[in-house]
Amino acid sequence: MISLTHAFVKFGTRDVLRDVSFSVVQGRTLAILGPNGRGKTTALRALLGQQRLSGGSVTAPEIVGYVPQTINLAHPYRAIDVVVMGSAAHRGWLSQPGRGDRDKAAAAMRRTGVSHLVDSSFDRLSGGEKQMVLLARALATGSRALILDEPTAALDLRNQINLLSLLTELRREEGHAIIFTTHDPNHALSIADEAVLMMPDGKTLTGPVDTVILPETLEALYDVSMRVGSLAGDETSRRIVVPKFMPELQRLPS
Repeated sequence: MISLTHAFVKFGTRDVLRDVSFSVVQGRTLAILGPNGRGKTTALRALLGQQRLSGGSVTAPEIVGYVPQTINLAHPYRAIDVVVMGSAAHRGWLSQPGRGDRDKAAAAMRRTGVSHLVDSSFDRLSGGEKQMVLLARALATGSRALILDEPTAALDLRNQINLLSLLTELRREEGHAIIFTTHDPNHALSIADEAVLMMPDGKTLTGPVDTVILPETLEALYDVSMRVGSLAGDETSRRIVVPKFMPELQRLPS
């Protein structure tokens, strides 16, 4: 399990997190939503042990697969070398990666669809390519806990679908516990079991996505009028959320 319990974080006199609690067990996915500056990344950093809590507690495995929004590397590493870094937590400070580490890295790159980038310089990749390489690095840790900070932000539509589909597979087939932040409520509706909304009054609204991601809660969250509709698929339909400033979508069936 990975969780925050009554977590507080202060930056000076400002409460960035105030009494935040949520938990995710293996085989479940949680999405965190909220406008910029509301504390989403701070919550993730607290889970990773990178942000000290002013109060409360955190529970997390010793090793967590983490996909940040961005990463700056001083050396022009090959993509495969960046992925191999994911296994560093299993080795001593002075040890070198072995054949097994490189095999795991290659397998992770195949899983995320970036095998063709093995020998490419990481710093020359597009933002979307970097993001998929970093996801491969997270998988190479071998951890069943994954934390992703706005993982689809730099991805085109096809790669967004690929990433969300992969996260669903990891949850269903391999029992990963997954936490991700997003600005798109539809991503939460598509793959998450629970959601956390970082509300403007500093409080959080937490619960199953179907009971938390509603027009009234999203309007309070983003100060934008919203509408929930449905899209019919081949066998089932699913809920979607659209802002009301998109008049061409207002005729979606509720």
